[in-house]
Amino acid sequence: MTQLVGVSARWRTDALGEFFCPGCGGDRNYRRQHGRRWVRLLGLPVLPLGEAGASLQCTACATRYELDALERPTSGNLLAMLRTAQYTIALAILAAGGTGVRAAREAAVGVIHEAGYAELDEPQVLAALAALREGDEELSELYGCGSGLAVELHTALEPLIPHLAGPGLEHLLLQGAWIALADGPYRPTEREALRATGRCLGLSADRIDATLTAATRQPHS
Repeated sequence: MTQLVGVSARWRTDALGEFFCPGCGGDRNYRRQHGRRWVRLLGLPVLPLGEAGASLQCTACATRYELDALERPTSGNLLAMLRTAQYTIALAILAAGGTGVRAAREAAVGVIHEAGYAELDEPQVLAALAALREGDEELSELYGCGSGLAVELHTALEPLIPHLAGPGLEHLLLQGAWIALADGPYRPTEREALRATGRCLGLSADRIDATLTAATRQPHS
């Protein structure tokens, strides 16, 4: 039965897009809408009460969310962020330890392949590394892996902090540690680059040191 008198909003769609729906627990399409509240009489709008603001509505479950729901990446975007993070860490640690040892190069390329860049071979990885390190010679001691790569680490890793739990962040650092250990114990430049990586991931100094120690006891298979 239709309610005699009530208040509800009328919505107009401004844009369509894709987001991670907290209610559905996955990537869904949304409608970005703005609305106005109305007094309704027998279901018909008769008196406007003012703006209802803007919101997102999931097209699957019809739940409404604030616009800040768009700040959470979709599953596809999160996967791309993870791939970029693994790639950047591999380059940074390889740069810190040097490219002269075959085992380190193979370990770095292996991590890059695991990240989803199977099409990249060793010459391409080394060429990308050379491009990032160009002009960094005078700053390599300050940053461990060079200022260009230091900037790349901040750019690639810091956005992941709100979206990964501690073990996930530590695993990224662990992958870098395995590259550094591929040719023997940590070198001072590798350790500094790994600590810089951990800081970019929001890990405490204690967690960084614990992860680096764990990597020496847990070889990469």
